[in-house]
Amino acid sequence: MLMALNERLPATPNVGRPAPAGSPVPAAEITFDVRNLSVFYGANEAVKGATLQINARGVTAIIGPSGCGKSTFLRMLNRMHELTPGARHTGAILLKGEDLYARDVDATLVRRRVGMVFQKSNPFPTMSIEDNVLAGLRLNGLRDRAFLQQRLEEALRAAALWDEVKDRLKRPGTSLSGGQQQRLCIARALAPEPEVLLMDEPCSALDPIATAKIEELIQQLRERYTVVIVTHNMQQASRVSDRTAFFYLGRLVEYASTRDIFTSPSDPQTESYVSGRFG
Repeated sequence: MLMALNERLPATPNVGRPAPAGSPVPAAEITFDVRNLSVFYGANEAVKGATLQINARGVTAIIGPSGCGKSTFLRMLNRMHELTPGARHTGAILLKGEDLYARDVDATLVRRRVGMVFQKSNPFPTMSIEDNVLAGLRLNGLRDRAFLQQRLEEALRAAALWDEVKDRLKRPGTSLSGGQQQRLCIARALAPEPEVLLMDEPCSALDPIATAKIEELIQQLRERYTVVIVTHNMQQASRVSDRTAFFYLGRLVEYASTRDIFTSPSDPQTESYVSGRFG
């Protein structure tokens, strides 16, 4: 089990840089508390001393040019970064007050609580739509057919896919369109009932119509989940997120409400990036 925060680190509320006109979010409403996080691949420091808090039940966008540390930061939130040889980090990440990287914490349990959807849709090619959605639950030993069927429908409905596939659940997941495959991957991530959904460029390979469906889905998911999305698309970040973090050269330059980031950023680098002067 994840251990209580007071057994790991002293409490330091209101860490990070709040929106200039906003007040700190109460601790009970914070999902992630990231403290002085630096991430390394060998000698290369990909993320440099990032400190921020990510709100519960909302959408946080991570923006910045290629190679600035966005995806590395995202992967730290569910311990996928540690699967890379030579990877290490300093600092701390707390999930609802619990240290994700404590020695006695099971990374598998972390990834069950923090689901992830990748840039390229990746349904399991030899599995049906149904088996794709239920793969994680079955891997964890769940065999109750009634429960699995309930979770199958709930996850597909949450991913806005049920009505499109309910009559062909035994067909291969790869038989779906690109946008449907991405929503299938979202359903697979939601089936274990995580608290958080991470999305790494989920629309980069999709056409505008499929992208619009994913964005509409994100708006629906924000009511129940904490969503963190990495995107290169400035318009998408402004449409779907409540708060935005701008990374540049591995550093968190600015973190504020999305409105402030796009209309009145406090840092000149942020203003140059969101206005298209570099990137």
